[in-house]
Amino acid sequence: MGSTLELTDVKNKLEDLSGVVLKPGENPYNALIEACHDDPAEIQALYAAHRIRRNAQQKDKFLDTNFKELIIDPYLLRLENPHIEPGFKDTRYCMTFWGRPPIHVLELAGAIQKRLKDAAPDIWLMPEHRMHITTLELAFCRTAEEIDEMKETLKPAIPTIASYSYLHRARLVKPMISYDLSAFAVSFLPAAGEPVVSPAPVAPDNAAVLKQGDSYSYHHLRKDMWNQAKAAGITVDSRYIVPSAHITLGRYLTHTDHATPEQRKKWVDTIDEINEWLEKEGWGNPDSELVGEWIVGQEKGFDIRIGNLWYGGGRTVLLGEGF
Repeated sequence: MGSTLELTDVKNKLEDLSGVVLKPGENPYNALIEACHDDPAEIQALYAAHRIRRNAQQKDKFLDTNFKELIIDPYLLRLENPHIEPGFKDTRYCMTFWGRPPIHVLELAGAIQKRLKDAAPDIWLMPEHRMHITTLELAFCRTAEEIDEMKETLKPAIPTIASYSYLHRARLVKPMISYDLSAFAVSFLPAAGEPVVSPAPVAPDNAAVLKQGDSYSYHHLRKDMWNQAKAAGITVDSRYIVPSAHITLGRYLTHTDHATPEQRKKWVDTIDEINEWLEKEGWGNPDSELVGEWIVGQEKGFDIRIGNLWYGGGRTVLLGEGF
């Protein structure tokens, strides 16, 4: 009989630090847009406030003299080290709408991973081919049968949802490492008038884009995804609704690199240094080899995904059209 394992979310709650209060019963993405007066600059500022406050909170935890331990994911630990529990299977089935990073964002993520790995050689890194941004999580920790039933309910709407970003283009900018005691990610902010530095869409790009400019933000896109799922008969059950747009880069599977105060100080200092480098090289810099911008849907549309989705697994129901 398999182990009863605890989700890292139980010990590491991802709370909304933007200050926005959700209204029960309505689309949860409406609240932030309304609080920001539908202004791209205000939306960006709230996303920034969330990640800055969370990073400061987590930095304090790493440097706390009463630091106890990292939060190691027991599922991933067993999957990566089969000898711990031979025959272990992850039975947490999920359904999500993923955005898939274009090549230039994967190159950026890979460069960040390399710098982090140099500082902490024993961290677990997300393979680039599994990288994604969860635009909407419909359900998690369900049975395979429950997820299949949900997929069948959603099926008529899936082609429209998968290619929605083809005509509704939302831009993400200003990459930065966000981290906590269980994982680390590269996070982005919804754009607010910054110069465009992304590669041009692959020709021909003759689409009559329905929503243009940064007035249609990534948060608007998430709101639309929620509305479409609801209209298709789905009750959306996400683990959390926070103003975050991130790609998980890796997790901790051992305490080896963070066992002493000196090692933990080195880790947070490395992250601060990388974030300074990202701001200089990747924030709207047209001369940089690395492009710190992502127009969601570039190269690939939404990946309608089901299965064991933690750590980038599972299978694709439909991949939408990219541009």
